[in-house]
Amino acid sequence: MTTYPTSEHAARRASVAGLVLLFALAGAAWPEARAQATRAGPNLGYVYPAGGQQGTTFTVSIGGQNLNGTTAASFSTPAAVAKLIGYERPLTQKEINDLREKLQQLTDKRTAAKKEGGQSFTAEDEKEATEIRRTLTTRGNRQAPPALAETVTLEVTLLPDAPPGDHELRLKTPAGLSHPLVFSIGQLPENVPPVVTATSARDAVRPRLSDPRDRGTLEVTLPAAMNGQILPGEVDRFRFLARQGQRLVFAVAARALIPYLADAVPGWFQATIAIHDAKGRELAYADDYRFNPDPVVSCEIPADGMYTLEIKDAIYRGREDFVYRITAGELPFVTSIFPLGGTVGQPVTLALQGWHLPRPSLDITEPSRGPGAFSLSVREQGMLSNPVRFALSSRASQRETEPNDAGAAAQTVTLPVVVDGRIDRTGDEDIFRFEGRGGDDIVAEVLARRLGSPIDSVLTLTDGSGRRLATNDDWDDRGSGLLTHHADSRLQVTLPADGTYFLRVADTQKRGGTDYGYRLQIGPPQPDFELRVVPSAINLRAGATVPVTIHALRRDGFRGEIIVGLQNAPAGFALSGARIPAHQESVRVTLTIPANVREGTLPLTVLGAATILGRDVVHRAVPADDRMQAFAYRHLVPARELRVNVAGRGSTLRLAERPPVRFEADGTVRIRISTPGLRQVGALNFELLEPPEGLSVRRVQRRGDITEVELVADLGKIKPGTQGNLILQAYGERPGTAGAKDKPSPARNSLGILPAIPFEMHGSGSPRT
Repeated sequence: MTTYPTSEHAARRASVAGLVLLFALAGAAWPEARAQATRAGPNLGYVYPAGGQQGTTFTVSIGGQNLNGTTAASFSTPAAVAKLIGYERPLTQKEINDLREKLQQLTDKRTAAKKEGGQSFTAEDEKEATEIRRTLTTRGNRQAPPALAETVTLEVTLLPDAPPGDHELRLKTPAGLSHPLVFSIGQLPENVPPVVTATSARDAVRPRLSDPRDRGTLEVTLPAAMNGQILPGEVDRFRFLARQGQRLVFAVAARALIPYLADAVPGWFQATIAIHDAKGRELAYADDYRFNPDPVVSCEIPADGMYTLEIKDAIYRGREDFVYRITAGELPFVTSIFPLGGTVGQPVTLALQGWHLPRPSLDITEPSRGPGAFSLSVREQGMLSNPVRFALSSRASQRETEPNDAGAAAQTVTLPVVVDGRIDRTGDEDIFRFEGRGGDDIVAEVLARRLGSPIDSVLTLTDGSGRRLATNDDWDDRGSGLLTHHADSRLQVTLPADGTYFLRVADTQKRGGTDYGYRLQIGPPQPDFELRVVPSAINLRAGATVPVTIHALRRDGFRGEIIVGLQNAPAGFALSGARIPAHQESVRVTLTIPANVREGTLPLTVLGAATILGRDVVHRAVPADDRMQAFAYRHLVPARELRVNVAGRGSTLRLAERPPVRFEADGTVRIRISTPGLRQVGALNFELLEPPEGLSVRRVQRRGDITEVELVADLGKIKPGTQGNLILQAYGERPGTAGAKDKPSPARNSLGILPAIPFEMHGSGSPRT
């Protein structure tokens, strides 16, 4: 959980100096490598423009690393198709030197031809020299971070009926399938300044929108979508004509496009926007929208004339992946709904607030939808509004009623219940009374920030005498991978005695208003779990095995084991070690596919099953990617699809005996592996991939087609009863080469991964001597 308070204007502005200092300490120049670029497969840094209009064809550039040989681009909607146009990367230093040498030779040849008055310098020579100069200018930039250095260009076509909203874009290369990037399909005409790539970012050929003169400002006609990239110190400007009395809405998407940057503080492009009139007077400014870092501005135009929109980074940073989209015009925008949810199978009418909305309310009927949160939008004259979140619960719900600010006026509720309430004014607080029995466990949880409400809730539980039993401000929900300030509150308490209890809901900063809605769930614990499967793109060869991480997000005290499996997978696809032991938050399993699988990409569904309070519970695992924010924080960012990409043939390794393995009192175990296909490998070795601390490979012995690997556990570091999976990777070694002063190190060649081996520690726990 980050400590960066995105929702508080004053806190952020006060911290700007600290952020600049932290950024300077981390390295004023961008690091040469980003943490997310360490993977062997393709790594995508940005796509620009990050969207387009329905029914149009346009060019986009994708910057990243390991993109050479890109063979395809795919979207999460069939209404978007892409054709590969080109690939570029910065020149190596040797290539730059060779081109400079060749250019010098051509220059000398031209000089000699002029002196001799001959025709030895031909038109072909001139053409070659021009091409070399162009290549050195556009691809000679050696300052670009490797994670953004390569560029793939696509021609994208969006069908007229392409569904508006955010979708996913991936690239496929010989090294595998990439993680997804957000790609938006819009309804408005697009305005796209020239692309900035790592090879062109420092060229003089790009018109700079930051030029304060009119020729450097892009003129647009509203309504429109505006796209751009921000470089260091840059301010982009767009000029538009507006009429007196118009209520214009400007909504920025920047962090929404690239949620986390590994090597930037606070961890995303922090955009600010301002609207100025023709005399330069500021009409509106925003550096966020409530707790969302992406700003939104709504302003009424005071007079007919030309106006300018400015966008920049809050502390004037910039780079090729500081990409943004702005939608602007008299557009429908929902600022809040109330209530924030309903009961499964029951219709509910929502009160709508916002700008340019078609009506003040919306009827929701979702008879077939189960519990959970989903997005909804409204249409006005064919235009789709921004999405807002709405939640359904299996518990009965009721509305909060005022006055309920004091214990004597507390609203009485009967548990279990979901209360739809609102902190509707500054300093307001809502108090609820319920009867409880001693020894009962009670869970009270606010669902608000996760549904888009600005409330920063605090919960306080007291007994009938006013004695405080528990309080909570923030509760970290690992399932909300796009939130950095987890402002929703949660309490779990064992009631000390029979009697009356009071639960108070308030905003920590005593703010309030009609937008400050919440859902308060009160009742006995509902043990449950969610699953995340990482990564969202699994790359492997036919017949091979690859590790996959399954995260268990446990709720309300559920600590039991979870069995993991595949749903409707192709024949021969198998998970090994497919069990999350009781009390554990994650496990690394392996996926093995048969040798006869065709090359290509296919979807995969992972399920988790558990027995909870005598009921069989099954949940689908949500695909996700483990992303780093600001050098330190990590988040599980959800993806729409889990995709498996098969390319080439791999080695099939298998155990000669069935797992699991048990470490007994001596702390050692021997694993027998069938290796007939590795007879030609000279020095065969094995290593453990990300083992628990204290586990290691002691020795490897080959006996014909069987290889025995002895593992040893430091019983002083590993507790008895520890369970999990061991993942062994085979590799061959051959003598290395080195200079006269260096000791040669063996060259290693990966030969494949074994299916996960479940293990359990049965040792005494005494230190090993």
